[in-house]
Amino acid sequence: MNESEFYEKLLALPNGANDLYYKKQRYLLRKETLLEGKLIKIYAEDLASTDIISGNYYPTMKNGMLRPCEMSDEKVIDFVLYAQII
Repeated sequence: MNESEFYEKLLALPNGANDLYYKKQRYLLRKETLLEGKLIKIYAEDLASTDIISGNYYPTMKNGMLRPCEMSDEKVIDFVLYAQII
């Protein structure tokens, strides 16, 4: 998964808090890169509803391992691939 479009887009998202659009909704994304890049955490919340996106990505484990928080892998992957920073 490390060489994928997902990983490239995840790395391109800036650390810290950022506004972005996903599926025509405005989200507040918080991204942290920890442990010298061995852990990338994302948490995003829709500012108009109760939808959230949350997950941890470990790029050095098993060629990249995604651990979403109480949602499907697909939801987190779709968010990372299609979210656009404002």
